[in-house]
Amino acid sequence: MTTDKLTIRPTQTPLVGRVSPPGSKSITNRALLLAGLAKGTSRLTGALKSDDTRYMAEALRAMGVTVDEPDATTFVVTGTGVLKAPEKPLFLGNAGTATRFLTAAVALGHGRFVVDGDQHMRKRPIQPLVDALQSLGVAIAAPSGCPPVAIDANGTFKKNRVVIDAGLSSQYVSALLMAAACASEPFEIELAGAEIGARGYIDLTLSAMRAFGAKVEQPSSAVWRIEPTGYTATDFHIEPDASAATYLWGAEVLTGGRIDIGTPATAFTQPDAKAYDVISAFPHMPAVIDGSQMQDAIPTIAVLAAFNETPVRFVGIANLRVKECDRIRALSTGLNNIRDGLATEEGDDLLVASDPALAGQHLPAEIDTFADHRIAMSFALAGLKIDGITILDPDCVGKTYPDYWNAMASLGVGIDRG
Repeated sequence: MTTDKLTIRPTQTPLVGRVSPPGSKSITNRALLLAGLAKGTSRLTGALKSDDTRYMAEALRAMGVTVDEPDATTFVVTGTGVLKAPEKPLFLGNAGTATRFLTAAVALGHGRFVVDGDQHMRKRPIQPLVDALQSLGVAIAAPSGCPPVAIDANGTFKKNRVVIDAGLSSQYVSALLMAAACASEPFEIELAGAEIGARGYIDLTLSAMRAFGAKVEQPSSAVWRIEPTGYTATDFHIEPDASAATYLWGAEVLTGGRIDIGTPATAFTQPDAKAYDVISAFPHMPAVIDGSQMQDAIPTIAVLAAFNETPVRFVGIANLRVKECDRIRALSTGLNNIRDGLATEEGDDLLVASDPALAGQHLPAEIDTFADHRIAMSFALAGLKIDGITILDPDCVGKTYPDYWNAMASLGVGIDRG
């Protein structure tokens, strides 16, 4: 935990300007892996360069993939179709996508792979994916149910069908889908039960897979059939990050401003773009908001809800407890630091007791980000309207949006460091 802090000065005028959000983290890490699994050279443009994607790129390099970075938004990836066993454990920080995706991908490699992360990643569950891979005959172990994960791979799955519990995260399904195209025979994935994390992210996975030559059919909502095509190198453009866009959409409505992000909300394919309609309704957002299909947007909306005309209950957000931190607890803690009673946890629901009169008040509050980029960026919005909001560990935004504070400053937001 760094001792750094940053205080937002409330804005007295609407925020007006143009900000280009970074590339999608979710799509960048999918494209990096698929390009690494492909034979030949792929050029990924519009990509995100951040902590999460750097960990993925470094892991691929450690496994024999060439990853060049000719400019700030491009990766040029050259693979042989095979991931080689690295000389030491793959360290992936707190990058959930990289950790889950690589755990499945290296299971089709040869040799010993250890997938590990930082202290936060070591608290994030991966057992359902481990169980699924074990059922395929993979020698894999994660004694704590979280990383580190050790895999002794022999280049194949012993079965061509797996059942996966995706109730905690859709990333488990995405990981298996991307690996399955590299199997030696047609492969089938079936959900155990109807529960699944944000299903829209699986659509992102399928779209990226197909761009790299995979053939996938979905005979039902719970079954996918993947042909053993492997992947073909390709040029691939990555759209801006919808989760990052939510902070700019939030700043726009909160200040009555006009922020051009260069991409209309309707052009996004990422699930979090669904948040645009909810945010646009501010200050009359609905009384109940289901966050199940736009999970990473919920911190943004929850902070906005503090200024809504009427209280807001967030449901379908249990998975937020196993993100980079327990985001339900982090949101309730931060909101209640601003004013006691502003937020209440009821089971896995979050109730925000909205009060438009918060705007313009002096309410000094230090926001513990729990090293979570989304907590830092969302609570910055509160600082646009309330005097005294200080963000602890502000540089944790480097996980997905390294230029966030500069972007806010470019719109005229006053920011004091230290």
